[in-house]
Amino acid sequence: MVNGLALMSEQDVSQAAWIVTLPDHEATENFARRLAEELKAGDLVTLSGGLGAGKTTFARALVRTLANDPELEVPSPTFTLMQVYDGLACPIVHADFYRLSGGYELVELGWEEITENAITLVEWPERAEEALNPEHLDIRLDMAPGGRGRIAMLTGTGAFASRLQRIKAFRNLVDRCGWSDAARLPMQSDASVIRSYERLVKPNGETALLMISPPRPVGPPVRRGKPYTTIAKLAETVHAFVAMDKGLRALGFSAPYIYGEDLDTGLLLIEDLGAEPVIDENGPIPERYAEATRLLVKLHSTELPQVLPVSDDIEHAIPAYDLEAMLIEVELLADWYVPHIIGTQLSGSARAEFVNTWTDTLGEILAGPVTWTLRDFHSPNLIWMGEREGLQRVGLIDFQDATLGSPAYDVASLLQDARVTVPADLELKLIGLYARDRKALDPDFDVSAFARAYAIMAAQRATKILGIFARLDRRDGKPHYLKHLPRIEAYLARNLAHPALAKLKVWYETYLPRLIPLEDEAPPSV
Repeated sequence: MVNGLALMSEQDVSQAAWIVTLPDHEATENFARRLAEELKAGDLVTLSGGLGAGKTTFARALVRTLANDPELEVPSPTFTLMQVYDGLACPIVHADFYRLSGGYELVELGWEEITENAITLVEWPERAEEALNPEHLDIRLDMAPGGRGRIAMLTGTGAFASRLQRIKAFRNLVDRCGWSDAARLPMQSDASVIRSYERLVKPNGETALLMISPPRPVGPPVRRGKPYTTIAKLAETVHAFVAMDKGLRALGFSAPYIYGEDLDTGLLLIEDLGAEPVIDENGPIPERYAEATRLLVKLHSTELPQVLPVSDDIEHAIPAYDLEAMLIEVELLADWYVPHIIGTQLSGSARAEFVNTWTDTLGEILAGPVTWTLRDFHSPNLIWMGEREGLQRVGLIDFQDATLGSPAYDVASLLQDARVTVPADLELKLIGLYARDRKALDPDFDVSAFARAYAIMAAQRATKILGIFARLDRRDGKPHYLKHLPRIEAYLARNLAHPALAKLKVWYETYLPRLIPLEDEAPPSV
């Protein structure tokens, strides 16, 4: 390992604590630099320990890293009480409470206003402990026995407890996998509110991705004592991703190789498949969409297991994409799209009719063939890897919510992409490609039944996405998803023109007429 971190030893104390041995001055500075990567606006870090324990060394390295200035002058604030620096992301407040008599003195300094949106570092916090936010990270530095280096005890309280566990797990993970010297670059997040990614870059340019997917908090019960995520069969831990990743790779597909994992905290260090999309400024690249379609042909033509290994002693049973899951998804239209976008509310009878009609329509799907349904098989999650051969040129990510469901779902997900318009003629061409290739591999493949299933699954998906994107705006503060609504509305209208959705079309015409054009656009047919 490099930068002194290889010399650190550590042991567990509790869920919210971590002991690190720092053998020398360089190790102390390097540990401070690594910790700086984990801090954000509003964080409070307290530094305690006796004189000569290394607080000043640690604080100086931390401030310089946060300010991105290795030569920044960082004097002790013992006499000034407080120093404020400009950081890359937010202000940095470095305070020393040694001369304070109590927390009441902080009021005169305007403490709350100065530190509200800053990263705050406090030495001698015990002098005004009652005035500090109880949710913080405390670092106690002491001389190691025999005077050989220092010992740092990190204790997280409140929300910082779980963060500290994740910090410790990350350091262990990158050390174990040989990535401790990599720089960390944040990546644009997806629609998930709990999952995020970072790109790790080694000095030699090699890259990997850090997937941060902590266990999903259990939400409030919404139906029969179960939360929405459980009913909709959304992955609640990182186990599902690991299992599906191994399953897809075993079939020869380009899912990312997993270099290392911490299943308890939800950290994965995975292969970086790159960032070349299957679309360009003009929309879908037909050849790449065709290859993605062929990938689905191979997947859907393969006999697949329903239980996959996560580790030597853990298995993941792929859940069924059942009626309960599909219904609670389409009801997102009533819960979010109708009130937020249409500006009205459905009556109890209208909603009951909606659910009953969808129940009847989905019966055909539930009686049909079943395969792995990746559920997010569309352009944001497909990476073009031109250096590989055949189907391996299609890189796959974001499949942790996979279920056992209709083969038509992922075909519709790809060919009625929510974020980019797939021209109707290309959609029809690729549906035909899928049907012909399936028929060539299986003479019993029912093209007509697939066409009906495609229309139903495409309408189900469009209906739920209208609700999801309205929810992302209203609940999660992500209004940029609203720009996609006209495209999804057009997809839905196209699907509702299919005879398999005749009863549902009447419902939409009655209660949401704005979604039905005066002259129906004929749906693609095989």
